[in-house]
Amino acid sequence: VDKMAGSFRTSAFVALALAVGSSWAGSAIPGVKTTYEVVKAGSGLKVSKGATVTVHATGTVKETGKKFWSTHDEGQSPFTYAAGVGRVITGWDQGCLGMLVGEQRRLEIPSDEGYGAQGFPAWGIPPAATLIFDIEVLKVVGGGKSEL
Repeated sequence: VDKMAGSFRTSAFVALALAVGSSWAGSAIPGVKTTYEVVKAGSGLKVSKGATVTVHATGTVKETGKKFWSTHDEGQSPFTYAAGVGRVITGWDQGCLGMLVGEQRRLEIPSDEGYGAQGFPAWGIPPAATLIFDIEVLKVVGGGKSEL
């Protein structure tokens, strides 16, 4: 019986570890909680602080799977922003640094680096929501030292 209980505890631990591991999005970004996974490598200019960056992006709420915004939707166009200077949510701002033109990356952004405890009700983002953004860099202009 004790052997069986031990086996059950081990199985439960493995199941828990797999469940927790499956929610981890990928690589860590120094200084932030946002993580990323490279879906497709790029080969163009690198996103750096101060660069003007144009992307395609789709945002979903992790907890519900509900899409709240996409540049691919009818009537939308690619989104352009200044990288690394705090003009977009922290997780996006830091999660896109280092991307190359043509790269596709999936960001997992915890609520405190997204829209926080208040959420963004106008977009259907509930309080304390974790956000998933699928981002593709289309163009990079300026910024720090650009690399090929």
